[in-house]
Amino acid sequence: MTPTTPRPATEVMTTHVPAELADEFDHVAAKFGRSRAWAIKQALTARVEQEADRTRLTLEGLEDVKAGRTVDHAAVHAWARRPRH
Repeated sequence: MTPTTPRPATEVMTTHVPAELADEFDHVAAKFGRSRAWAIKQALTARVEQEADRTRLTLEGLEDVKAGRTVDHAAVHAWARRPRH
């Protein structure tokens, strides 16, 4: 068995983005007094977390359906059409 090299704590990622998007990251970075890299890291982290939440909720919903925890379509339709005050 060959020893493995520990993975570094961070990695450099490179991508091309539209100039307007780069400007938006610069704006966010300036607003918080941080670097562009910080703004990009915040956005990427938020997006990855959002996708994980979406996947988790989808799987929970599928489990609810399998367990018979559903709401009749007519009941949902009636709820949506009820008067709101």
